[in-house]
Amino acid sequence: MQTTVLTDWQQFMALTTQLDGWAFRGQQNAQWHLESSLTRYMRDYVGDRLQWRQREERAIRVFRRKAHNFLAHPDLLKDDLRCLALMQHHGAPTRLLDFTKSPFVAAFFALERATGDAAVYALNTPALWNSRALPKANPTLTRDVIDPRAHDNFERYFFSNTNEILWSGEPTEMDDRLVAQSGTFVVPGVIDKPLQAILEGYESHEELLHKIVLPERIRMDAMKWLYRMNITNASLFPGLDGLARSIAVELEIVWSGMVVPIAGSTN
Repeated sequence: MQTTVLTDWQQFMALTTQLDGWAFRGQQNAQWHLESSLTRYMRDYVGDRLQWRQREERAIRVFRRKAHNFLAHPDLLKDDLRCLALMQHHGAPTRLLDFTKSPFVAAFFALERATGDAAVYALNTPALWNSRALPKANPTLTRDVIDPRAHDNFERYFFSNTNEILWSGEPTEMDDRLVAQSGTFVVPGVIDKPLQAILEGYESHEELLHKIVLPERIRMDAMKWLYRMNITNASLFPGLDGLARSIAVELEIVWSGMVVPIAGSTN
């Protein structure tokens, strides 16, 4: 994996222009691995990794048994990927990793609450889609073969936690948040390894993963650029919740000429 440490925000815009068609994920701490919320939760609270598969399957069963009470169309719970996407949407730990086709959306998620160096990971999804990157252990496991949207494929290739593979894509039907964020998912075949380690088991003549470190010193400049592009929580999370979350940025983004001096202030 190649790593680029940015010198300024303009370098980010120039670099990501070269990564056309790739998918991006922002992380507010540059030291964090590319891991799902499920992996992090299991590692912190379920020490015995031999139980991870059973615990994941039980969590999904519990969600399916109860979530139908809140859904206008409960049949979507029968679709494994859509069920996991719904769980992820509402805060449950799942094996899905949120990515976006927009490097700027990824940068926003990386920088919004960052208090140090943040990172955006770029994944070469075109290589994965077009079989220019295949798992060395079993090159027959192409993206189309393992597609979790196909009946029983999640059980066959993912829930077993034995295939060190990755699939990227979206459910057959996308919710408004996924649309607003230009979102996509990366689904790992094992949950006890970060994406970096899984990709090391892929054969390809192309770079598959690029880490872009956004130093703390460029955060304010970057956040102002993103604000001008209307990339805020209000636009990424449609509804009142997103609007309320977006107010945090309004507290810190102040444009030149907008500050009214307070009487008696020396500033």
